[in-house]
Amino acid sequence: MHVEVAKSAGFCFGVKRAVNCVYDEIRKGSGAIYTYGPIIHNEQVTDDLAARGVKLINSLDELEGIHDGTLILRSHGVSKAELDTIMSSSLRVIDATCPFVKRIHRIVEEASLDGRDVIIIGNPDHPEVRAIKGWCSGRVFVIKNKEAVNHLPELKKVTVVSQTTFNHINFQEIVDKLVEMDYDMNVVNTICNATQERQSEAVDIARRVETMIVIGGKHSSNTQKLYELCKHECSHTYYVQTLDDLTSQWFPHVSSVGITAGASTPNIIIEEVHTYVRNI
Repeated sequence: MHVEVAKSAGFCFGVKRAVNCVYDEIRKGSGAIYTYGPIIHNEQVTDDLAARGVKLINSLDELEGIHDGTLILRSHGVSKAELDTIMSSSLRVIDATCPFVKRIHRIVEEASLDGRDVIIIGNPDHPEVRAIKGWCSGRVFVIKNKEAVNHLPELKKVTVVSQTTFNHINFQEIVDKLVEMDYDMNVVNTICNATQERQSEAVDIARRVETMIVIGGKHSSNTQKLYELCKHECSHTYYVQTLDDLTSQWFPHVSSVGITAGASTPNIIIEEVHTYVRNI
């Protein structure tokens, strides 16, 4: 059986940076360690961190009464209000927000101060998008499909950005629809290059294989998008979190299998899946 693993599969720059930051603090043994929200959307990683004593903080209210230790901000970022409150605490703070996400914060903050409305293309429930909204001082709208454009109120000056892990094809469809509205519009494609590369490579592989495996956490937005893209090209596409989710029944008389993984998937899980499939 021919097995092809996407070269872009696994941790992206921002995720790797954030995860390494937490493990570095653990190795230093410098006291209590907290993360503001799950450091990444992968249960295997967050479970391992918890087993090593890292505590999860999900809200500012939970910070009350904690006066000592290190708080690490996850790669998805936080709102300006959250950041101001966190930085005024007595905790040592390490900001592991992805630099590409922080760039979006600057873009929308400046646009708002310039009197422009902001449109964020992305999932409104995703922590990255919620954080981006929190850097807007004026009107801000989140849309995730081109149909939502029809429900926008009257706008004039608009700045458009995107969730870094959004589907680049859907992004362009939405932008094309926005162009029809004749806004005074500034579009900044803030989809991470690694995301575009990962999606393009996954689609290319899915077109050439009989079965496609997409690996990632169940709460990972970018992995879900990979699955949807691959499923469109290869009907026998499966979404798994770990090796335990695989079954040999998915590969009857299959001669070619492709494997890709979301940005929060550790290499060890990818390698385990690869080894299993190769030895069927």
